[in-house]
Amino acid sequence: MNGQELVVTVQELEYAPGGQSDAHRHNGCTFVYVLEGALVAKIDDGPEKTYTPGQMFYEPPLHLHAASRNASQAKPARFLVFRVIEKGKPATVPAQ
Repeated sequence: MNGQELVVTVQELEYAPGGQSDAHRHNGCTFVYVLEGALVAKIDDGPEKTYTPGQMFYEPPLHLHAASRNASQAKPARFLVFRVIEKGKPATVPAQ
């Protein structure tokens, strides 16, 4: 990989209290860093893990992000998503 066909993106996202996303996959390498609140994540058939501010996790390309949700029903969860993907590919694709 010489980097000429790669794009790096950083997004700040937030889940409202009780918020979540459907199961999905990411093209490329994805790193998630929790800024506020607590985030529950499950990759493939691994265990669900809860991440709190200052913690991060890695999602390998096209692995199943089976669970992604706010751990709290009362407070928001804010997090940074850092991705390295090939130019022209969508960042997220359906779980199928």
